[in-house]
Order: sequence, then C-alpha cells, then structure tokens
Amino acid sequence: MPVRIAIPEPTSRDAEYNERSLPTYLKVLKASAIEPVRLPLAIGEGEVGRILSATHGVLLPGSRYDVDPQIYGEYPIPQCGEADLGRSALDDLLLRDAFHHRKPILAICYGVQVLNTWRNGSLVQDVETQLQTRVNHRPGRDVRKAHRVQIEPGSRLAAIAPLRERDDPWVNSSHHQAVRKAGNGLRVSAVSPVDGVIEAIELDSIDHFVLGVQWHPERTFSASRLSRAIFASFAQAARAWELNRMKECGTRR
Repeated sequence: MPVRIAIPEPTSRDAEYNERSLPTYLKVLKASAIEPVRLPLAIGEGEVGRILSATHGVLLPGSRYDVDPQIYGEYPIPQCGEADLGRSALDDLLLRDAFHHRKPILAICYGVQVLNTWRNGSLVQDVETQLQTRVNHRPGRDVRKAHRVQIEPGSRLAAIAPLRERDDPWVNSSHHQAVRKAGNGLRVSAVSPVDGVIEAIELDSIDHFVLGVQWHPERTFSASRLSRAIFASFAQAARAWELNRMKECGTRR
C-alpha cells in the first residue's frame, strides 16, 4: 500500500488561493513518494473519518486566514486577520485522529500555528506590531532566502537537517503571526536568531513524528536540501507508522 497523507484545502472561502497554493504541496508530496489525499473542507465528519482510516499521516498547509485569538484567550488586535471556521473544524478532526493514532504530522506556516494552539499554546498576533522586529518575516512568496534560522541542537529538526544546513540555514518566510508560547508537549526547535521569533516546534517525543515549521519548505523543495529532508523524513515516518500498524494487526490475529 502506498503512503497516503491527508491534506485539507487551505481555505473554505477562497478557491483562488486554494488553486494557487495547494498544487505545490501536492507536487512535493508526490515527489517524496507520497500519495496526497485532498480533503475538501465541506465534507461531513463521518466522511472524514472514513478517509482518515486509510491514511498514514497529516499535512497541515498554510492559509491566508488567521487563527482565532479567542482560542488562546486573547481578543484580536486590529492587525489580526479573520478566522476560517471551516478550516478550523477540519483541522481539529485531523489533529484528533493523528494524535489518537500517533500518526505523523507535518505542519507548515498557518498549520504550525493551528498545531500550537490546538495543544493550548499561544500566538503573536502580529509580529511587526507586537515585537517591532527588524526582520522582515513576510517579504513575499517568491523570496527564497528571507532570513536565517537557528536550529536547536538535539532536536528532531536538527537530526533531519543535512549536516551543512544545521548551522543557521536560510529559509523563506511569508507570515505575520508566530508561536509565542509552545503548547503542551511541544518544544521549540528553531528560532530566528536576530529577533528570537519561534520558527519551528515539534512534539517532545522520540516515537511520534510531529513537526511544525513557520516557513514554506514546499516552495523551496527543488533548491533546498533542508526542505527535501523535511519531506523525506515525514514520508519515512509515515511508512514506519504503517509498518507498525500492520505488525500490530498481525499480532492481534
């Protein structure tokens, strides 16, 4: 059976954004020997459960919307964008399934913010306003080297990164929000060294692959060894999860 990864449509209300951004994720997953399973945000909970029963992991993509600050106990500031309730509802189902069955999770940009708040973490609602940083975290989707990140030694991300890219690698950047406080069981695995903005988090677990990056490795897949390594490691974790599941099914028989 091929490795199948569930990926929700990025938004429930912007078809143009979906068709512009989603194909890049699908292309990169296929290039990583993964079969992507695209989930429309309008499908019912029962149908979601049926689809997830045949998938081996979850990828939470970016979005043009923001996480509702009320989720982490704050009122929205003027710079905070509107929330996407349709995307939020499906993300909740995907995360519940993945954590219950210990399926691998890769979260990107908005996805890492969803992951963090789902684990009761909090966000910076607007990096420029609230942190007054000198780093431009949203230079545009075509900028491949926006700023460097400092990867935490001993983290899963450090183990994933190719040797030459463990020391402050360049990443692209396209976000105005960021993780403020890591959620339950999550650890910070990369920061922007100039301003301390959290750029990656991961589950503090050896045997459950959960990684979230604030940048967009799908956009730099062909040019960045770090980007390719992230997707390769995600694919490897999904294959290992399926092998373990098959072994457990065989043992129960």
